[in-house]
Amino acid sequence: MRQIPVDTSSATVMVAKPPQPKVKDRRTGEIAIDTETGAKLLTVDVMFAANDEVEILSITVPEPGISGELTMGTPVALTGLIARPWENDFNGQKRHGIAFRAVAVTSLVAAAANSKAA
Repeated sequence: MRQIPVDTSSATVMVAKPPQPKVKDRRTGEIAIDTETGAKLLTVDVMFAANDEVEILSITVPEPGISGELTMGTPVALTGLIARPWENDFNGQKRHGIAFRAVAVTSLVAAAANSKAA
């Protein structure tokens, strides 16, 4: 499936909802696992502001890619963000959307504190 890199250099990104385990199967509660690394997958909802528009994006991230305390309102950097279109049939109805995935979500509060200390 096609993966589209997303440029975040001119965007303001803040945590809207802290990381939560990504559930693979809601009936069983099974947590999604990265097929390449075996790491548990998390979702982080972020406010993505760019070009005078604001959207809430739900981003899938492997657990080792979460760094710093990610509480609501924390400014973050998104490393390796990609958008992937998807489509499926659910109960005879076609559904489609865009899934977002990042290699890492990093708190910029920790980075700012470290640069002031140096």
